[in-house]
Amino acid sequence: MKANESPERLEAMRKFMGENNLDAFIIPSTDAHLSEYPPKHWESRKWISGFTGSAGTAVVTKEKAGVWTDSRYFIQAADELKDTGFDLFKMGQPDTPDMTDWIIEQVGNGGTVGIDGLVYASSDAKSLKNRLESKNIMLNTDFDPFAIIRSDRPEIPKNQIFTLPVEVAGESVNSKIDRINAELKKVEADGIIIVTLDAVAWTFNMRGNDVEYNPVAVAYAYVSEKETVLFIDPDKINEETAYAYKEQGIKIGDYNEIFEYIANLPGNRTICVTGSKINWKLLQTIPGSCKILDIPSPVDMMKSIKNETELLGFRNAMVKDGVALVKFYMWLEKAIPTGEVTEVTIEEKLHEFRSQQEDFVGDSFGTIAGYASNGAVIHYHAAPDTCLTVKPEGLLLIDSGGQYKDGTTDITRTVAVGKLTKQMKADYTNVLKGHIALSTAIFPEGTRGSQLDILARKALWENCLTYWHGTGHGIGHFLNVHEGPQSIRLEENPTLIKPGMVTSNEPGLYRANQYGVRIENLIVAQEYQKTEEFGTFYNFETITLCPIDTNPISKKLLTKSEKKWLNKYHKMVYSKLKKHLNKDEKAWLKNKTAPI
Repeated sequence: MKANESPERLEAMRKFMGENNLDAFIIPSTDAHLSEYPPKHWESRKWISGFTGSAGTAVVTKEKAGVWTDSRYFIQAADELKDTGFDLFKMGQPDTPDMTDWIIEQVGNGGTVGIDGLVYASSDAKSLKNRLESKNIMLNTDFDPFAIIRSDRPEIPKNQIFTLPVEVAGESVNSKIDRINAELKKVEADGIIIVTLDAVAWTFNMRGNDVEYNPVAVAYAYVSEKETVLFIDPDKINEETAYAYKEQGIKIGDYNEIFEYIANLPGNRTICVTGSKINWKLLQTIPGSCKILDIPSPVDMMKSIKNETELLGFRNAMVKDGVALVKFYMWLEKAIPTGEVTEVTIEEKLHEFRSQQEDFVGDSFGTIAGYASNGAVIHYHAAPDTCLTVKPEGLLLIDSGGQYKDGTTDITRTVAVGKLTKQMKADYTNVLKGHIALSTAIFPEGTRGSQLDILARKALWENCLTYWHGTGHGIGHFLNVHEGPQSIRLEENPTLIKPGMVTSNEPGLYRANQYGVRIENLIVAQEYQKTEEFGTFYNFETITLCPIDTNPISKKLLTKSEKKWLNKYHKMVYSKLKKHLNKDEKAWLKNKTAPI
């Protein structure tokens, strides 16, 4: 957006609000499928505020406007919201008002707040409605102002889908549908509405190109024993795919027909939904005679536990990614002294090296290449006109990933590009200690991610240091790089860590206006040992293949067992990558993986 556009867009929104008797309007980051990263058609919060982060909610009232976002984006949002008419509200800070409380104060008794029920999670809309009504404020959910005030709004994508063969997916569509119906029987439900794009993609072994970085297609689905319907723009499916689905007993409905279909479900049915994963508009179409069962999605849990074929795909993808990263870091070492390496250059070169690998489809998210002070911006994205040139001094943080047809990668390395301070080395080593502690965790069946999170923070906490983001998120199989339901973070999440779940391990430390440190590998939960008396225990297999820079390590801070883990990891990296490298690359990797 141009610097002067946001005030104009605010004015257009307020004009719309005035014409529709609205005192405030709430604009979330999501789309009709509650996506973390929506198609451009639904990037309304970004369009009106200028804030480009993936998480945040904008609110516009008659006199004021604000954006609420979390600690990952405090620095970025403060910069992007300058002179836009939007104030920044830092979530989780003691002096930051709750968004709904702020709205109630601004609107006052008898006012009306508007939302677009199509892009608002039903659980959030219900909570909002109850709180507003308790203060005699009405919630109107019927408006999509951006259909009117945004003349250049992109269409909903119409890109063609493709399907994964069983040899890649590890399970047929019919088998998945049978398993879903079996889970529905357990909870006495007759059908399930699947809204989130990755869940639809997984169920139907379908991939697309409708969302940047995420190989998904805009679609809904309804699954029951009686029939399974995929609601999607018919132009997105070729005849061969349509016929294949028909042969599997899958009906194809037009994308927008989902609302009429759900509205006409027979009465007295029990319909399974997840309140946080179905939009308010769709929920309201369910007939009143039906019983709504609001539970965590059984599809999400099934999707999160990877089968052996998917895990093999992940491991294959890690080899290809590892080769690309060896080539990249070799290039980086030689290029930095020339003074021609910028943060943008890094992003371009990473993509170039990955694109040379077999079955590479694209990046799994926008590369974060943060040099020096930019490394402290957790979700930093470099721009050509503002990016830093990397000098042979300090720390460089690079968080990147690739989408391959057999797996998804996500890796962060922080590397020394020159002389380091004592503090830098201590910070780096304490982050590494946390990374190793989680990598080597042994834990009983029934453990939640929140119970493991402290392991990654212990070394930092002992030095009165911390970080505010989660330690681990789920990873999709050639799907979204951020996937639930499991996580490893301080906040409570009832989802148990189970064998086959692929999760990131990424503790960090960020010193504002100085540097950032983060070390990330992907780990797979697996069975470790069964005991008669104490049950089954699990541990993690690390599958990412790339050396961890040993130059910033303060060796005296590492224990013998921590050094042993690092040496063992590096031995594995070298062993699995060496046969895919030329002589010079192999020699470089041998040096980088030498025991400490």
